Amino acid sequence: MDSVIDQIDRALDMTGAIVATVDDDRLVAPTPCQDWDVREVLNHVVGGIHLFAAALSGTDAGAEREDDWLGIDPQGAYAAAAEVDRAAWHRPDALTGTVHLSLGDLPGRAAATVHLTELVVHGVDLALGVQRPDLADDELCAELLATMQAMGGIDGFRKPGMFDNEVAVAADAPAHRRLLGYVGRTW
Repeated sequence: MDSVIDQIDRALDMTGAIVATVDDDRLVAPTPCQDWDVREVLNHVVGGIHLFAAALSGTDAGAEREDDWLGIDPQGAYAAAAEVDRAAWHRPDALTGTVHLSLGDLPGRAAATVHLTELVVHGVDLALGVQRPDLADDELCAELLATMQAMGGIDGFRKPGMFDNEVAVAADAPAHRRLLGYVGRTW
């Protein structure tokens, strides 16, 4: 299996474990993702998963990214989305084709990296929002941070507002904190 697909699977598992801890009271908790509470971040993640899966399979996601994807069962909505996502990324042509996204057309491998970034960063946003940083996969966070830095950084994505300016974080901080600092999250 390709390493980026393996990383997506690990990110889905990490986020699934975090989502399993979310009760109704925690849906309104703040997150490091500025201006979004846990429910809004989770809804964004589930919507994004469906949109990526639809783009990979050439189908219609059935709704827009910020529509209500969670309904009354956030855990069930996430689990269903994760299943669809795994199936889409495990297609034999997932990394070799062109993926048509709102960002533009991307080669499959680049789209996978964008998707991985969304899953990991927002997964950590959720972990901190529900006060479960122990569920953040620090090894995966370190791998993603190294990938971003090896690509020459993310400065091109800071200006359009996808990421804020880097926030200084201690070099010995857990990898999830260093990753969030790199993408401009304060917490």
